[in-house]
Amino acid sequence: MSQAAIPPASTTTPYAEAALPRLYVPEEVAAALGCSAWWVKDRARRRLIPFTRVGRAYRFSDEHLAEIIRMHEERPAQTPQRPGVVSVPTRKPRARRQQPETAVPTIRLEARPPRRMTKYQFGKAA
Repeated sequence: MSQAAIPPASTTTPYAEAALPRLYVPEEVAAALGCSAWWVKDRARRRLIPFTRVGRAYRFSDEHLAEIIRMHEERPAQTPQRPGVVSVPTRKPRARRQQPETAVPTIRLEARPPRRMTKYQFGKAA
């Protein structure tokens, strides 16, 4: 007899023994990162952060979350130091003397009435 092409669901397959990765929704990722869910969805939509798409929903694994954190990590800039050389702080440039400004006359602007108002509402009675 021939063997069934698809094994029954009750039998274990080698893939079933491996644990499935935990997938997080954007709200959970936002809570972990301390940002908004809108930011997470917007960055995923623009393909700026890694994600998995299940249907039309964005999902994130632990590896995605770790990579997002690494992508947005900032380290202090290190200036190359030569051994034995002491760095001298640079001076700030002197502020220029500002010339006195001449007085410019100001004109008082008056708002015009809105166009949708009728002319009878501005104090002229018929």
